[in-house]
Amino acid sequence: MAVDTLSLAGKIAIITGSGRENGIGAGTAIALARNGAAVTIHYVSDSVTERAHAIAEKIRVDGGKAIVVQTSIETPEGAQHLVNETLRGFNSDRVDILDPVNNAGTAIWGDTLAVEPGQLTKVFDVNVNGPIFLAQAVVPLMKPGGRIINISSIASKLGDASIPVYGASKAALDSLTWSWAKEWGRTKGITVNSVAPGPVLTDSNPVEEFQRPAIDITRAADRAGIPEDIADAILLLVSEKARWITGQYISVSGGVNN
Repeated sequence: MAVDTLSLAGKIAIITGSGRENGIGAGTAIALARNGAAVTIHYVSDSVTERAHAIAEKIRVDGGKAIVVQTSIETPEGAQHLVNETLRGFNSDRVDILDPVNNAGTAIWGDTLAVEPGQLTKVFDVNVNGPIFLAQAVVPLMKPGGRIINISSIASKLGDASIPVYGASKAALDSLTWSWAKEWGRTKGITVNSVAPGPVLTDSNPVEEFQRPAIDITRAADRAGIPEDIADAILLLVSEKARWITGQYISVSGGVNN
């Protein structure tokens, strides 16, 4: 009989964009580490270095395992470096959990007519190309039972006029989720799902009043979400309990109706 637990003991997880303590990535890394996973804290900017190392130290002080890797995931070389450092840091030949958050995601606010080519390229490099490069580096190393969680957004389905390009990039990521679930499910035993946060108070969106329009269409409570709300959903999806859930878009938004 299977153990009735969400334990991730012995699992190795890469969580991109997890270097800011008030972000979804950091919340996810902490939740997975608390339940036994060895986690790679990833960040890009030099300005986040101390914060990323502080998150890893917190995990270690609490008895968990964590390493820190700085790299861009917008190139195949950067994605491969992240994976190589994870394998070296944990003396492993596999990765069990990939959360290509695209937590390292980026958004462009404003009218489509005003979007510049460089901005368009940046959004798709981080939110679409990056996850592809990471999957190319990680999937050959995954054993049956591997988990990929793409961080989407309710903007991928809402048609939000304030962030149309960002929404389009997340819709592209959702399409990859569905395709990857089919591509690697039967052949490799890997599950792939999209988690779509709604309004969440994070390092990049710290003021609740700015998210009021999205909060007003939630159903669970009159508040924005917090990173732990998203992290706990991800924790369930990467556990053995979610073995029969794949190819799904899962809104973790307090009940926003897409």
